[in-house]
Amino acid sequence: MIDPKIETFLKLCEIGNFTKTAKAMNLSQPAVSHQIKLLEEEFSIKIFYPYRSVLTLTPEGEILYKYAKRVASISAAARQALEDLKRHIGRFVVGVTPTISNFVVSKVLVAYCNEHPDTHIQILTDTIQNIDNKLRSFELDWAIVEGSIASKSCRSILLDTDFLCVVASPQHPFAKQSTVGLDQLKRERLILRPQSTGTRALFESYLFAHSQSIEDFNVVIEIDDVAATKDLVMQNFGLSVMAHSACKEEIANKQLVMIPVQDCKMIREINLVYHHDFTHTEVLKEIQRLFTMLQG
Repeated sequence: MIDPKIETFLKLCEIGNFTKTAKAMNLSQPAVSHQIKLLEEEFSIKIFYPYRSVLTLTPEGEILYKYAKRVASISAAARQALEDLKRHIGRFVVGVTPTISNFVVSKVLVAYCNEHPDTHIQILTDTIQNIDNKLRSFELDWAIVEGSIASKSCRSILLDTDFLCVVASPQHPFAKQSTVGLDQLKRERLILRPQSTGTRALFESYLFAHSQSIEDFNVVIEIDDVAATKDLVMQNFGLSVMAHSACKEEIANKQLVMIPVQDCKMIREINLVYHHDFTHTEVLKEIQRLFTMLQG
């Protein structure tokens, strides 16, 4: 289904070198150059900047690359779907944001596969921003995310609501306080998720609504590993802000302490997001049912 010129273009973008691309595709270097030239003539654009030491896409090349990836994803998905049909297998690639990936989602997907033995599910954990991009390029069939994805091409089903909380080690002085204020948090070392994550975006949005800025806080580490974050907090290296669902077990076991912050409500949704033309909506309803059952 995919044009060989597009395959060559994508491989060249991946490798970044004409000679190495030619070798990887068992082509001559002039053949690779010719295919790129044909693409440029077809779309009346320049794909790469000339005379640069590093192969760099032009703005037009960036657009072509974005849509070429979609074409490749759709082509691969079509081939896989046809192969799965022959073998009577249902296959889905599901995106999950990190904070909830080890929460109830894995149990839900395992439960679904147990009820439907001919179904294979591949889980890809990524930031909400990357998941949004992968949904748009059809690299994912659907996703379960903290927060929401604002896209006209996607629809969502609300699975649950969660909230962000400040957590500390039981040895931290805040563990003995009934409540703390934002000014007190400013003096503490914070271990936060990266800026590309929904958790961080919600926290910064809360600060903005209260005329505060993240720049006024002492963020010592940014880490996109929830387990490592909890471990650092348990060692009393600093405080963190994370989804309650991601740390409720540690709070129940008294490994972490949830610190109430004055007038602080950071509520967030957990949504199942899918492309508007996804045809297996019965699967999504079943996932919603299992999520509600296992959450209860």
